[in-house]
Amino acid sequence: MRIGIIGPIGSGKSTLSKLLSEHYNVPLIEEPVEKNEFLPLFYQDKETFALLSQNAFYSSLFLLMWKTRHERKCVCDSTLFSNLVFTELLRLEGLMSAYEVALTYAIADEHLKRLPDLDMHIVLVRSEDALFNNVRKRGREMEKDQEDYLKFHYANYYDVLDRIFKTYKVPKEKVLYLNLDDMFKESEFKHIVKTIEERYALLEEKGMTLEQTVYAKDALK
Repeated sequence: MRIGIIGPIGSGKSTLSKLLSEHYNVPLIEEPVEKNEFLPLFYQDKETFALLSQNAFYSSLFLLMWKTRHERKCVCDSTLFSNLVFTELLRLEGLMSAYEVALTYAIADEHLKRLPDLDMHIVLVRSEDALFNNVRKRGREMEKDQEDYLKFHYANYYDVLDRIFKTYKVPKEKVLYLNLDDMFKESEFKHIVKTIEERYALLEEKGMTLEQTVYAKDALK
């Protein structure tokens, strides 16, 4: 089972990814966000670094996914679709031009052609207050004084993500929206795992898992 975690800034993508990776004892494909040298530059000067930082994020994430493309079971704490949301939001804010957005999509399309699909896209859903609280708790220096940027991000994130899923014709069965509270509560984490496994069982029933499609074809070669 290849799982991708998607959600707005502060939704708990890294936290849930680590918990699921440990629970299933599978590799964690972790995007090195805090180590990306472009991120603080983006927060300091969004107009200059919007396109440059986006392409840096896509490239680093693609390489991670490429190197682990043969892993039949893994958890990814970010996905290329997740990064495309940021591109669309930057376009809506006027920080990326139509040409820059088209160029970014063209690059993303080439990346997606070379990677196996994910079995499931898990979208983390939280209220705006909870998202802001999480950002404050983790205390990243570069995220301070970014309230206007984050409010715009939160207000538009899920609508933009839905449009991207439709654009790329991602089957609705492969998208799982999870309303989160406290993942560290044993009862909630058990509920999360149960929900994921029920959806995966449905995908298996419909013959829609990667194991039943791409890897099955590989076995016949």
